[in-house]
Amino acid sequence: MPGYSYVAPSATQGFSYGAPAPTVTAVQPQQYGQSRSMATIAQPVTQAPKPPAADSLTQHSTKVFNEAQMTKYCGARVVQVFREATATGAELDEATKSAVAKGVYKWARENGAISFAHWFFPCRMGSGAVGGSLGAFKADTFIDLVWSSDATIKPFEATFPPERLFCGETDGSSFPNGGLRATHTAAAFTMWDRSSPIFILDNIMRIPCCFVTHYGKCIDLKTPLLRSSDAVSREGIRLLRAMGLQGPKARAAKIVHSYVGWEQEFFVIPAELYKKRPDLLNTGRTLFGQLPKRNQQMDLNYFGPIPAKVDGFLKIVEAKMLEIGVPMAVRHNEVAPGQHEMSPIFCVASASCDNNVIFMEICTSEAQKLGLVVLFHEKPFAGINGNGKHNNWSVGTDSGINWFYPGKNDDERLCFVTGIAALAWGLKEYNELVRVSVAHAGNDHRLGAQEAPPAIISLYPGTGFEAHVDNIIRGASLLDYQANKQKADPGCCAAEPIDTNVEDRNRTAPFPFCGNRFEFRAVGSSQNCAFPTAVCNTVWAAGAAHISQYLESGMPLRDAVATTFHECRQVIFTGNGYSAEWPIEAAQRGLPNLNTTPLAIQAFQGDKCKQVLIAMGVFDPDECEAFAESMYENYNSTLHVEVETMLSMISTAFAPAFAKDLATYKDAPQLAGERSSLYPQVLAEAAKLEQLIKSVPQDMAAEASFLCEVVKPKMVELRKLVDDAEGLMESSLYPFPTYEQILYRTTSELGEYSEGSDAYLEGPDAY
Repeated sequence: MPGYSYVAPSATQGFSYGAPAPTVTAVQPQQYGQSRSMATIAQPVTQAPKPPAADSLTQHSTKVFNEAQMTKYCGARVVQVFREATATGAELDEATKSAVAKGVYKWARENGAISFAHWFFPCRMGSGAVGGSLGAFKADTFIDLVWSSDATIKPFEATFPPERLFCGETDGSSFPNGGLRATHTAAAFTMWDRSSPIFILDNIMRIPCCFVTHYGKCIDLKTPLLRSSDAVSREGIRLLRAMGLQGPKARAAKIVHSYVGWEQEFFVIPAELYKKRPDLLNTGRTLFGQLPKRNQQMDLNYFGPIPAKVDGFLKIVEAKMLEIGVPMAVRHNEVAPGQHEMSPIFCVASASCDNNVIFMEICTSEAQKLGLVVLFHEKPFAGINGNGKHNNWSVGTDSGINWFYPGKNDDERLCFVTGIAALAWGLKEYNELVRVSVAHAGNDHRLGAQEAPPAIISLYPGTGFEAHVDNIIRGASLLDYQANKQKADPGCCAAEPIDTNVEDRNRTAPFPFCGNRFEFRAVGSSQNCAFPTAVCNTVWAAGAAHISQYLESGMPLRDAVATTFHECRQVIFTGNGYSAEWPIEAAQRGLPNLNTTPLAIQAFQGDKCKQVLIAMGVFDPDECEAFAESMYENYNSTLHVEVETMLSMISTAFAPAFAKDLATYKDAPQLAGERSSLYPQVLAEAAKLEQLIKSVPQDMAAEASFLCEVVKPKMVELRKLVDDAEGLMESSLYPFPTYEQILYRTTSELGEYSEGSDAYLEGPDAY
């Protein structure tokens, strides 16, 4: 949804918002019959104005060890060596490591940290668990024994040995690992990702880390992202050199970065109602429930005023994020009742993905303090909009060339056209890989549901650029593209006409162009956006390498780009991705429609996906197999938990409620209506589902297909029956908080939910 801020670094300096206005003495109204001299006239206050109280903007970046802090605590020479090592992958010498560790420790202690933690990101994939795909860490106190002491029981001291900054060890077998670790081969190591800054949260210094096995195999989501970032830089610089551009920016470029700015959607609901829903507790989504008669039909919630308690919560989260150096820029109501969005200004991909994970963690912990719960599941409530995490992604050089911006000179315009050609080729050639990057059980409920992109991966570069592509294929110059900017005139005197964007927006596309970036809209709300970003990087790097091969063989740039566009023209689509005609047309174009996670994982295991991941240095063959196994494990576990929760809710809550409701009509059975047939039907279907889940195949892939194709449809049928029953049952007997109570409690500002009725109680804790 709208809200992502993409601002050039030079335009992001802070500003003071909400500073108190100058105080004046109030003018008293002149009473009838009172002389003018008796009226009190306003006089300006002469005392010096008080300085504004500290707010989230004055406290921003006070708990992040950024380059400015490193310069202060370690010195400019150390910073220069550190930057060069981060760019080249060189190992720091012992003196520099010691200087960095000493500076980090001094900074951390001065800012209240008493512990440090290597913070890493296991392959937890999308998850129904509250909090989303959280990172992992253990807190280690800043202490060590005084080893020089000859005491039998050695004393300890506050300290931070350099090796503890750069390396840690833990058990790898207890995290998802796809068979790369076992209890008898469990060692795994963490190492600092030097491209993502250290920060302090709740007096713990967090060190963002990779997570690999004893043999260097990745069992996390960060390491593939970092490897893909290396591929982007390697192939981006290669392409830039092969293009033969002579402009100052092109000649000065040494690194190509990928950037991400995420838009995080979520629901906020009262914790007391959440705790009374076993489905939300166990799966993150409601397995039963009828929509309120008024839900989102009239678009009343979108960009409306945020309920006071929720707005206070969001401001707390915003302040904490700003404090650790994350430039949170936007918060607003989303389309569905109880739904919201927050988003930051973009930054380098590795740090941005870390920022999103800590955002979800802070949301979860701060909500708990206020009696709230944040739901990051892609579809917490059936029938209304779900949650996404739109990844605004771009690729640019350290010298200022954005491969996805039309630019102001011929060099930049050539990079723009060539950069999109690389992306289009990568999306067409490795379409299945892009789809699998957002595949998990929760996202299957959202993709293609007329609120999110379909599972068909296509590229929307804008209608004007699409025409330019066709012209290039027919022989036109690469520089003939005319940005589709125009004046939007409101037609009134009070507001002036404004310039529109380069192209119109297409919200039905999974990969639409947004003026200076592409927005990967299919990412699931609960998942770590590191792997989707890694895949975007991978396919672009592969496309860049493809064009470089043409250029290095002697083909002119125009012809190389034209040939590339001709090879991938079918992936470019500027129509309505929500239409019933698009899947048919997509099939005719040869684009896959992998509309379930098992289908996507199966495609991921094909040779083509493995080959590009291996060629770009993102995965090796063992890691490909392990990642697929982790995805299957995540999917299967999610479905099993949902089925068991569903059956438990029916046997322990709905069945007794049915009996009580039927008893109401024992003396007037003619009034029972459909109850006497519907209620037993629910129990019969539940019994069938219980038997069905016992016949699941043992093979992981077969199990996933069975759960998806056989079990899920039965779950849908059972849910419909229970929801029909909700519409008949006496409201006081319904055993759980209803959709209406959950969704509108956050917007009504009413008091506590009273169990067993629709009433809310006013009180000091009113919400």
